[in-house]
Amino acid sequence: MTSQDLMCIIIITVPDTPLNDAYHVGSFNLERTYLMLELKEHQPPMTVDEQIANLQDKGLIIEDVEYARSFLMDVSYFRLIKAYSLGLKEKNGNYHENTRFGDIVNLYLFNAKFRQRLFAEIEKVEVNLRCRLSNYFCGKYGIFAYEDINNFAISAELYSIFYNDIQREVARNSRAQFVKNFQDNYKGGKVPLYALVELLSFGTLSKFYKNMKNEDKKAVAAFFGVGYTYFESWIENMAYVRNICAHYGRLYNVKLAKTPRLYKQYEVGNGRIFATILALKHILPNDRHWHDFVQTVELLIKKHPSVNLHLIGFPQKWREYINSPAHR
Repeated sequence: MTSQDLMCIIIITVPDTPLNDAYHVGSFNLERTYLMLELKEHQPPMTVDEQIANLQDKGLIIEDVEYARSFLMDVSYFRLIKAYSLGLKEKNGNYHENTRFGDIVNLYLFNAKFRQRLFAEIEKVEVNLRCRLSNYFCGKYGIFAYEDINNFAISAELYSIFYNDIQREVARNSRAQFVKNFQDNYKGGKVPLYALVELLSFGTLSKFYKNMKNEDKKAVAAFFGVGYTYFESWIENMAYVRNICAHYGRLYNVKLAKTPRLYKQYEVGNGRIFATILALKHILPNDRHWHDFVQTVELLIKKHPSVNLHLIGFPQKWREYINSPAHR
C-alpha cells in the first residue's frame, strides 16, 4: 500500500437522544457517518529562489527580490512564511490582493521586538515569585519543606510526580557551583528550598505554587496584592508565555493554551496575549517602569502598521485598560 492509499477514518456516532435532553450516556443507534480524508504528501525541499517563485505564484508582491532572498537566508521559510502568512491568504491559498513580502517581514519584526520586551516584564515576576515563595515556605515549614507531602494539598501520586520533577531539575544542574557546594559540604547533600527555587523552571515553580495549601497560596498572593485564584492562573499563563519567548516563538496571532483568569471589569477575551499583559499590570507595581513598557508597546504598534490588533487581543480601549490604576 502506498502513502496515497492511506486514509484517515473518523467515526461519528449519533445519539438516540440529544445530549442536552438525555439523562444518561450509552443509548446510541447504529447510524454512523464515515468521513474519508486523504493524507497529504510531504512537500520536497525548495531552494531560496524556488521559495520566492512559489510566493510570487501565490500572489505575494515582492518588490525587492534581493532583499527577500537575503531575509530568507537568515530566517527560514517555515518560521517566517508559514507562521506570519496566517490571516493573509484566501481560502484557495493565494494571498489577499496587494499583500507584500514586506508586510510579512513587518509582522515578524514586530513579534520579535514585542516578545523581547514582554519577556523582560515576565522575568520580573519570575524572580520576585522565587524570592517571596521561598521566604514564606521556608519560614513556615523549614528549608527542606518540599520533601514533606504534608506541606502540600495534593495526592500521594501527584506529589511523587512533583518531587521527581524537582529531583530531575537538581540533577540537570548538578554541575552548578552552588549545587556542588551543598552536595559536597553539607550533611545529607540536599539543596535547601531558598537555593532550590533558583534551579526550578518557571513552569515547575508555577506547579509548586499550585500544589500548595490554599491558606499558603493566599499568603503568597497577598504579597502581590491579588487574590490567589487569579494569581494561580496568572503565573501558570506567564510560565507558558515565558517558554514561548525563551524559544523565540510567535505571540502574534496565537491563541494561548494556558489562559489567565481576568477581572470582570475587562471586556476582553483571555485567549490572546493582551490578557497576559493585563495580568502583568496587576502583579507589577504601577510605576515608571510599567509606563515605560506601555510606551514601548505603543511605539512598536505605530512602527509596524501591518499589525492587526485584534490578532493579539488588543481591544479598542486597550490604552485605557493598561494605563488605569491596577485593581487591588
